[in-house]
Amino acid sequence: MKKQLLLGALVAAGALCLPDVSTGHGGTYRGPGDTVPPGGGGGGGGAGGPSSPGPSGPSAPGPAGPSSPGPSSPGAPAAGPASAGPTSGGGSAGPDLSIWDFWWGFNKEPYLNLRARVRSAGVVSSSDDFFLGRGEEDQRESSLRPSESLIRDKVVPALIKTLESEKQNDIVTGCLVALAKIGDVPSEDGSSQFVEIMTRFLKSKEQQNAETAALALGILADDRGVPALVSLMRSDDEGQRLVGKAVPVRTRAFAAYGLGLVGNKTASNEMRQTIVEHLVDTIQGERGARPDIKVGAISALGLIPLDWESEVAVTEEDSNAKYAANRVALLEYLIENMNPDTRGDEGGDKDFRVRSQVPIAAARLLSTHDSIPESQLAIRGKVIDRLLELADQNSKEKRVEVLMSATIALGMIGNAGSTGEEGKQNELIFKELARIAKQSADNHTEYFGLIALGEMGSRAGSTGDRGLQGAAEKEILSALAKGKGQKQPWAALALGVYGHALNEASTPAPPNVVLAVRSEAKKEKQPALIGGYAISLGLLKDSESADDLLGMLDKKEFSTDEARGNIAVGLGLMQATQAVEVLNNVVKKAKFRPDLLKQTAIALGLLGDKTAVPELVSMLQDAKGLSAQAAIASALGFIGDKESVEPLTQMLLGESEKKASDIARGFSAVALGIVCSKEPLPWNTKLSRNVNYRANVETLTNSDGTGVLDIL
Repeated sequence: MKKQLLLGALVAAGALCLPDVSTGHGGTYRGPGDTVPPGGGGGGGGAGGPSSPGPSGPSAPGPAGPSSPGPSSPGAPAAGPASAGPTSGGGSAGPDLSIWDFWWGFNKEPYLNLRARVRSAGVVSSSDDFFLGRGEEDQRESSLRPSESLIRDKVVPALIKTLESEKQNDIVTGCLVALAKIGDVPSEDGSSQFVEIMTRFLKSKEQQNAETAALALGILADDRGVPALVSLMRSDDEGQRLVGKAVPVRTRAFAAYGLGLVGNKTASNEMRQTIVEHLVDTIQGERGARPDIKVGAISALGLIPLDWESEVAVTEEDSNAKYAANRVALLEYLIENMNPDTRGDEGGDKDFRVRSQVPIAAARLLSTHDSIPESQLAIRGKVIDRLLELADQNSKEKRVEVLMSATIALGMIGNAGSTGEEGKQNELIFKELARIAKQSADNHTEYFGLIALGEMGSRAGSTGDRGLQGAAEKEILSALAKGKGQKQPWAALALGVYGHALNEASTPAPPNVVLAVRSEAKKEKQPALIGGYAISLGLLKDSESADDLLGMLDKKEFSTDEARGNIAVGLGLMQATQAVEVLNNVVKKAKFRPDLLKQTAIALGLLGDKTAVPELVSMLQDAKGLSAQAAIASALGFIGDKESVEPLTQMLLGESEKKASDIARGFSAVALGIVCSKEPLPWNTKLSRNVNYRANVETLTNSDGTGVLDIL
């Protein structure tokens, strides 16, 4: 396997100390500290665990063969407490996947909303520019975002030029993903230059380049790429012509995820229907030993918002077009796939990793919170009934991973409304989540139950009422006060999620919630747990705790990079501008401490401070270690704006004053893709948000950092 850039841990919170592992396709993604959990989730089935990215790069081959990775252990969080509670579900030894860090690593992006903050914050109130009158809001967005002309005239030509002349895998894959994130513009003849470029690389002899090209077609989210993606997923004659051989399983799975990304973005409901039909065909017809393709296809279905009441012509009685008629029909299909009585037949799958994706997919179709039409309230009730059946303590479904997915899904669908039919449904959800959060056979399911209570309790019902809010809040506060070990930071995080949503809805978090989290944070002495409280206080916007957190940065018991990084992110989330100088000093000293560097860069991005950008560019040119290069490039992506474009472009083209290594050049392409992305959040947030990382397959996330959730 070729050397790869580990951009994995790059995005954010609760850094784990990771070894250098190979990864790919534009950088590795998340997990605590941007580490995706390793190991086999709940064990069984050889699923291979979520990945642990260390630094990973723009390219990564990853195994193309039939085997899925076994559990791997990327380094556990520093000084993790032995009393944190067992990993549920059995399985091989390795990091405890039930720690709070993993959930935050996969779910943090909407809470950080980093790109929007960087482009709108401009200057922080503690900076000279603010006091000189250059901190006005109306000038910020336009002045900080790279202009369309800068992107089209400078960045895109540099990426295309590099692809035309470069053979080094890390650089090639970094450029492909960067182009996909930027997006194409319409041509006069209706063709897409980017689709043509990506299609050309499908025939690459290097598997990592070919599968990256397939994934890039999905990230691009251009309708013109759909025929190629369908053929790749199906491995039909056209798909085999495109790659020059039978389409590898990894490429097929990436194509399935890619179809979901296109279906999520397209303006054409007819195109959405076409994609859904092909995905269902694949789910029904796939007989391979590996579950990756089905997992990708089911996950993709959850991303595609079919119209509620559209229709489609069904020409053949056994055609799967009937499931693509509208969203209700698709939900009916998913409900049947959650039926434990029909497992292995038409309505279910024998592999628990496949079954575990279905509740999340159904919930994503219902949790858009764009108000379900009154006439469709019945389908919501049907989905809830099936989820309650799965989650019940006497459920016929015995795999804990599926029960976890049902718990997560209930939190996604429910709200605090207590009136009418919707209210009756919410009452059922609340009672089941309260039971799960108090006492489950599995610790991790309890923790997911707390988060689910925080999510549902924070949302008003469709009529605006919040009758269940207080009850949900009370359950989580009880867990915070009485919980042991890991349960307390999970409860704190659930209250942070709860309070953040209330703040976003212009309903400030109740003072008793803020005081409870602040009080428990002051008592905490373990570095592996303090981050949950720090993140929670940041989400709650508790500015009164800023001085406490600043003090913790210097405390000996919190001297680990993991703890200090999480504290820094908490300060950024609460907009503690008094921390800017301290955090900039941390960046200067963190050149060889990649996890701390990237976390602190996130905090500075949240605070709107850009003073570290020139130093980071210089660091990237000089850095030798893979971890350091990955962290620096991701940090540039986190806090970079239009001022980052010129030095990064020069580095990519080999025109900078100091000659950059191939890996550094690959990371410069990754950083350019992040800075110039067409989307406000990382492209894979659609898949990582509310993912059940305990039911994992290699192409979702893996210890090599080559899954779709591992790619920046």
